[in-house]
Amino acid sequence: MKRVTLGVIIGNRGFFPTHLCEAGRKVILKVLEEQGIDVVILPESARQSGTVESINDARACADLFKANREKIDGILITLPNFGEETGIVNAVKFSGLNVPILVHAFGDDAKRMTIADRRDSFCGKMSTCNNLRQYGFKFSLTELHTVDPTNPSFIADLHKFAAVCRVVKGLKTARIGAIGARPGAFNTVRYSEKLFENAGISVATLDLSEVLGWANKLTSGDAAVKEKMDAIRAYTNVDGIPVESLDKMARLGAAIDTWSKDNEIDATAIQCWTSLEEFYGVVPCTIMSMMSDTLRSSACETDVAGTVSMYAMQLASGQPSALLDWNNNYGGDPDKAVVFHCSNLPKSVFAEQKMDFQEIIAGAVGKENTYGTIVGRMKTGAFTYCRVSTDDTFGEIQAYVGQGQLTNDVLNTFGGFGVVKIDQMQDLLKFICNNGFEHHVAFNLSEIGSVIDEAMSNYMGWSVYNHG
Repeated sequence: MKRVTLGVIIGNRGFFPTHLCEAGRKVILKVLEEQGIDVVILPESARQSGTVESINDARACADLFKANREKIDGILITLPNFGEETGIVNAVKFSGLNVPILVHAFGDDAKRMTIADRRDSFCGKMSTCNNLRQYGFKFSLTELHTVDPTNPSFIADLHKFAAVCRVVKGLKTARIGAIGARPGAFNTVRYSEKLFENAGISVATLDLSEVLGWANKLTSGDAAVKEKMDAIRAYTNVDGIPVESLDKMARLGAAIDTWSKDNEIDATAIQCWTSLEEFYGVVPCTIMSMMSDTLRSSACETDVAGTVSMYAMQLASGQPSALLDWNNNYGGDPDKAVVFHCSNLPKSVFAEQKMDFQEIIAGAVGKENTYGTIVGRMKTGAFTYCRVSTDDTFGEIQAYVGQGQLTNDVLNTFGGFGVVKIDQMQDLLKFICNNGFEHHVAFNLSEIGSVIDEAMSNYMGWSVYNHG
């Protein structure tokens, strides 16, 4: 997982004890180092131990941040005493950075409330937040209003904020590869490329004929194809799969890898039904599964918005995401459902898996043209789900997010599947239907619902429904 770099501002107000800032600096930097977070901060040799109070301090801090703007993922404002709110907000303003901001305040010791040791950070945090809001800056808060940096609560705040920074930075510079046209029968995956571009998410398109042309020009003797073939065999059980089908997968994978690298693609959405099967002779599921498992999210049916959903959760957790259908009820339990795809789920979300043929469309295009699915049951445990969608009618990007459990309830079926339990699921399903969301949903085997909500609603400015 990519290390996060924070620009750190230590607030100070002159008539409060500066020694609290000196000690606070040491504590906060030690905690950040222990948690694997890099920092950009005024040196201790600067005025008043590198704290920010005056306009000159703000200019010096801002210049330092500007010089490191490519490195800085977010800003941490920490208040060992009340803090000078105008100095702090000017440092942010002058820097020109548009990154997430976390506001932290040290707590007072009720036994040390004399003029020599009193912080008043409890109060100063309100003033800092007031000014940030006046200046139009979005910011995040710690779970506790004041908290010692060594407290587990603050450690959790830090990790959540680092994840928010990764999601925001990743989405604002994302490049999604759309390979092939949207299948004609899937109006549900329509999206607005312009709304995504306005949010910083670029879509690079590639005609399916081009990638198939490149794949057909490759031979089994090419180095890239040999490497991909070895990777496929190492990735999953290929017993019973024709060598010809494996060769086609390797050539397709090599072609997609080359295009993705040349175009700096972060994640892909690929056409499947049924051109690839009819005119090339395999399903792309294994190749897509391998990409997702190596943190290059890949969604089927050219579902670009689904890819964005997958990619956001991948950025937050550092773990692979999968795209599934909300597919079936599970008996009569209103809080359970079956999730399913045919499937291209990443290997790491399965309890067990193997390569097989695609049973759903084999009858239409022939079994021999549908090898390459990855099938099996998903692992049990906690997960986060998310769906991003563009609403062209209202000109906005919308999303929903929530958490649940993958259960071990009995289910005998094909494809990639799991049984999920989500509290008040019928309310969620009503929300999905009433607001025109797609049947596809992204899954990540982590608990990052609050991260996704904070990143998308607060910093991306999207309309987000958090189910619970």
